[in-house]
Amino acid sequence: MFKTRLDVPTVALGLLLLVGVLLRSKVGPVRAVLDHVVCIALLSLSGPASTVVVAVLLPLTQDRRLPLMRRVFNGAQAVLCAAMAGLVYVRTGGVRGDAVLEQPGHATVSGFLAIVTWLTVNAALMCLVLWLDRGGTSPLTFLRRVAAPTAPAMTGYGLLGVLLSVVWLGGLGIVAVFLVVVPLLVARWTLSLYETERNAQAATMRAFIQVIETKDLYTRGHSERVSEGVGVLGRHLRLTDDRQQALEHAGLLHDVGKVGVPTRIIQKPGRLEDFEMDAIRLHPARGVELIGNIPFLEEVKSAVLHHHEKYDGTGYPAGLAGENIPYFARIIGIVDAFDCLTSTRSYRAARGVEETLEILLQDRYTHFDPRLVDAFVEVIRKDGWKSAAADQPAPDETVRVAIDHDDLSLGSGGGASGSAAGPDAG
Repeated sequence: MFKTRLDVPTVALGLLLLVGVLLRSKVGPVRAVLDHVVCIALLSLSGPASTVVVAVLLPLTQDRRLPLMRRVFNGAQAVLCAAMAGLVYVRTGGVRGDAVLEQPGHATVSGFLAIVTWLTVNAALMCLVLWLDRGGTSPLTFLRRVAAPTAPAMTGYGLLGVLLSVVWLGGLGIVAVFLVVVPLLVARWTLSLYETERNAQAATMRAFIQVIETKDLYTRGHSERVSEGVGVLGRHLRLTDDRQQALEHAGLLHDVGKVGVPTRIIQKPGRLEDFEMDAIRLHPARGVELIGNIPFLEEVKSAVLHHHEKYDGTGYPAGLAGENIPYFARIIGIVDAFDCLTSTRSYRAARGVEETLEILLQDRYTHFDPRLVDAFVEVIRKDGWKSAAADQPAPDETVRVAIDHDDLSLGSGGGASGSAAGPDAG
């Protein structure tokens, strides 16, 4: 069953796999796809044993900057996946060589079952490692966020491996690699460049926000925490990938307009004059002006402009109420207030997470969308939240203010949310 020989497909595809060494530093996603396609193709071209032999080469294609134990584990994982997939391929009647052309349907079914086996064993091994680690990502989180979303794509790549073997055996031989694999690699390489560009854009935004937040020692990191918080809520609400990314961008940029607010107003240790309040209230509109000409941020504008609206219509800048407030703005308003209350300010200590959740629940219908508050409270109580207070300086006991003029989402001077002690939200 597992006899093999160094035939042309084994040698040729083995060498193709080693091309991954040349790709490893630039296009990691290409390497992963190449590994999968080659190994699945070898099942019907040369048999399971050849697939296992070639899988042994996979550690050579890994980034040498990875720890040795991780590279060893990855290599062993690939060999186990290949062996189990090969076993299933044979046990379900999978054929190899010219017999594939005589029974293409049977070979495809066996190939599909082998692919499913490969992905299942791979996911099971990862879950085992995460369970043994106990300090990082949970197995269930890995299955939900990584394994399940990538399974359809990896199954498709595996079926391309089956197609490669059929085209190869159909008479084209090694030329099949150029017809099937090369276009796939080019497509994956293009996608990786797009991903790199998106990451660069995100890094640029974070750097810009950090410059803004240097105006106030107590609000450093606030925008990134809001982005993280809305991201957690967005995943809980099962937003699509493009919606999720747009929401996280909106969370990161919601206070970008504060770059136009004079530092003396932001840092003023006392009650603001009316004209100073007006300057604070202008920051959402200024934020929209700043991002208005950046195309990839087009869809976050309404969230930035309206994140200080209140559910009862008493917010600003437009006095929108209920579901007339943009969906992302309603989400950001909740997380914005939550992070501010659980952070230290110059005039008060941070509130506890549970205490803050109770304040949010109290302000349902008045300040916040009740359904979104319920969802946020549920996810925070389930997954927890690391408060920023541990990394912030202690309050300055000489400062006495009735409100946090950094932001007024929860009212002005102890408005509707008296329990929030005149609140704040950044």
